[in-house]
Amino acid sequence: MDLADCYRLLGLRKGASYEEIKASYRRLARQYHPDANPTNAQQANDKFIQLTEAYKSLTSVVQPTAENTTPAPSSATNSSAVKSASNSNTHSNSKPSRGWTAPVSPPQVQVKVTKKAPPIQTHNLSAAEQKLKSQSYQQLQQFLKQQRFPRAIALVEGLAQRLPNDAEVRQWQAITYQRFGRYLVGSRQSDKARVYLKKALRTDPHNKSLWYEVERDFRRIEQIELY
Repeated sequence: MDLADCYRLLGLRKGASYEEIKASYRRLARQYHPDANPTNAQQANDKFIQLTEAYKSLTSVVQPTAENTTPAPSSATNSSAVKSASNSNTHSNSKPSRGWTAPVSPPQVQVKVTKKAPPIQTHNLSAAEQKLKSQSYQQLQQFLKQQRFPRAIALVEGLAQRLPNDAEVRQWQAITYQRFGRYLVGSRQSDKARVYLKKALRTDPHNKSLWYEVERDFRRIEQIELY
């Protein structure tokens, strides 16, 4: 996506200021967030991702004005952003992104496959399907713990084909994509990371916790590319 397309997506003229870019993105992000479009979530999700990519591309080349580079301590929005950044284990020693604004996202909730398995939903499943799901979950736990992501993805995608209407399996699939995307971010494979983070959102677009984690991963990519 070139810069002209980025300006067009955000409804801006070429040469718009950083503040105009930020304001337009926040307005459109609220408009196209999947939670605000429950009857057309997939198209809204795709549009939201395009807007986010355009915003990142423009803010990587357009700098904020001097009076906006330092957040005011009294700002509730900026205080929330600083608190969120300080609580992030991944970025405890990194520099904050210049001109960063609080994302349009739900409160922080950690998304992960825990060591202690929660009760697995088995209603409407045959005995064979219940056994398959339980065994697959245990294997998935091990693959993620060992960072064997290709095996984890193959396992959960196969399970999703066997149980296509199981919302819990779809959630596991999205989390697996997100975990692999985060791993790729840490390995500085930004382009590949974006692919899997977007797949995570497309797989489970109504998972608010997942949206938070993916947005945090995209901010990590932005910081890596800036610094």
